[in-house]
Amino acid sequence: MNGAFADRAAESGVPLFVRRWLAHPLRMGSVVPSSATLCKHMARVGWPREDGVVLELGAGTGVISRAFLDAGLPPDRLVALEIDPDLANHLRGTLRGVEVLECDARTLADHLPERFAGRIETVICGIPLVLLPFADQQRFVAAMAKVAPGRGFLLFSYCITSPLPAQKLGLSAKREVWTPLNLPPASIWRYRPL
Repeated sequence: MNGAFADRAAESGVPLFVRRWLAHPLRMGSVVPSSATLCKHMARVGWPREDGVVLELGAGTGVISRAFLDAGLPPDRLVALEIDPDLANHLRGTLRGVEVLECDARTLADHLPERFAGRIETVICGIPLVLLPFADQQRFVAAMAKVAPGRGFLLFSYCITSPLPAQKLGLSAKREVWTPLNLPPASIWRYRPL
């Protein structure tokens, strides 16, 4: 393998992503990181106001976080959460200046540094919520309401229809974007409290 290509692949985290997927396929939700197209769409629809903070849940190898940084979001206005220790370490090494939290999203309120309180404007979810039992989906929605009251969240999914039972969860659902160039094709859903 060409040395420069191998270095780029290692920095992007693709080999690590595949290893972690093999270890925990249901936790990862996809066999490959999100495409550049999906990441750019996410940065566009999730862009915060002047001093708002973006919170990415299930940040994986950081491709969506990197899209926000590449679009000009200062690193101190980005929080990346990852439950997998290997992926969290990768994020710490590649997302300089970004707050990386290693915890379960449902316990985020206990781990989010005080300096972000009241500043979370955009929540992006890369966690495969569709695979969780309804009770865990409820816990997730409640946890997000604690750290970003009234904001809701953006969720990317490979489902054709809403991956969550929005009404039952007390949410409205709107598909913001469909990205047929992602592998597999993905949609970005916006969920807001009713």
